[in-house]
Amino acid sequence: MRSPNPNPHPFPMRSIGIDPGLATIGIGVVDAIDVHSYRAVEWLTLETAAGRTLPDRLAEIQKDLGAYLRDMKPDVAVVEKIFFSTNIKTAIDVAQARGVILATIALQNIPVIEITPLQLKSAVTGDGQADKRQMQDMLKMLLKLDQIPRPDDAADALGLAVYGALHASKPTIIA
Repeated sequence: MRSPNPNPHPFPMRSIGIDPGLATIGIGVVDAIDVHSYRAVEWLTLETAAGRTLPDRLAEIQKDLGAYLRDMKPDVAVVEKIFFSTNIKTAIDVAQARGVILATIALQNIPVIEITPLQLKSAVTGDGQADKRQMQDMLKMLLKLDQIPRPDDAADALGLAVYGALHASKPTIIA
């Protein structure tokens, strides 16, 4: 793992947010210029084909995400903890994809922050019960975007990246 930066304000810094999934992985990248200034670099999704085997899909996630991380060189990664109240099969598939995502990040020595949707909403909007639209509106304002980021998976990941940027000056990594 990368050594902690002794500088209490490691600016500029790059944060990548990852919204885990098996079929669709949301990715958002934000640069923190200083403690009050953030810039969206990009947001996108990585997708795997439904007709492929689970091992093939997981390998594709590892390969594509690994290449993306090498290209973007983030200082920190923020990965959402999964929360499901119903569909167990989907939860297991997403959990397996999330494990591959965490391992891929760890192999590149990138510190990881893991947060729940409640923590994310509280940090970005000030309201842990904020709905998707409130989150998107806040991202649009914080990042000075012309329009709300789409698709939803990528917008969620952009929110995770903002969380990483907001916490850039904190010396500890949340696990």
